[in-house]
Amino acid sequence: MDRMLYTAMSGAKHTMDQQSVVSNNLANVATSGFRAQLQAARSVPVEGDALLPTRASAVTTTPGTDYTQGPIERTGRSLDVAMQDDAWMAVLDEDGDETYNRRGDLQIDSDGVLMNGVGQPVAGDGGPVVVPQGAQVSIGADGTISAIPQGEGPEALVNVGRIKLVTPEEGELVRGEDGLFRAPPNEDGEPGGLVADEDATLVSGALEGSNVSAVDTMVTMIDAARRYDMQMKMLSSADENAQRANSMLSIQG
Repeated sequence: MDRMLYTAMSGAKHTMDQQSVVSNNLANVATSGFRAQLQAARSVPVEGDALLPTRASAVTTTPGTDYTQGPIERTGRSLDVAMQDDAWMAVLDEDGDETYNRRGDLQIDSDGVLMNGVGQPVAGDGGPVVVPQGAQVSIGADGTISAIPQGEGPEALVNVGRIKLVTPEEGELVRGEDGLFRAPPNEDGEPGGLVADEDATLVSGALEGSNVSAVDTMVTMIDAARRYDMQMKMLSSADENAQRANSMLSIQG
């Protein structure tokens, strides 16, 4: 009886964990540059006093991220950029450490700092990229940022910085709970950083969409919900069987 309970209980927990991953993916179906999170489960023996494991439970694992490129859509906005091929853009997290993402809906805050769509400073060669207030800004294919000061003509065009672009090796980036990707820590255990790739390019006036398929994700969510209901019924059946067995054992002969 308890084998049935272990199977249903651990399966239900795995399904709930899967639902949280699927829900997060679905919530970001319209987020620029979002990478879908993958999820799976594996069987793990339940250790006890017995010489051989006789029970097993399901353990949820997050094997990684789907790095498939999302669709590129032209917007015509000068501050929208889409990374080409395997390039990633460097941004700074809350602690000022270098992280990476592919979200390209850039904007300029009140201090002239170039930010991504969620307010994270874009990293340049020597820290956050800063542009003159009110300037007309354009971004080149190599990430170079040019600006024409307010009230000036095209002849006053100047370079104000360059977006740091990197091309990580496969599996080199680690996804954090904040959705940003990070390089492995260095030898001292401090946050690591990748070397800028001079050959990495981007497309100005375009955005890369999320690689999450809304239809496939909805189907997965419905399937998980039905599986959870089935596992709850198994738990209920196991409880009813246990009650019947106790009733039979309590009959006085």
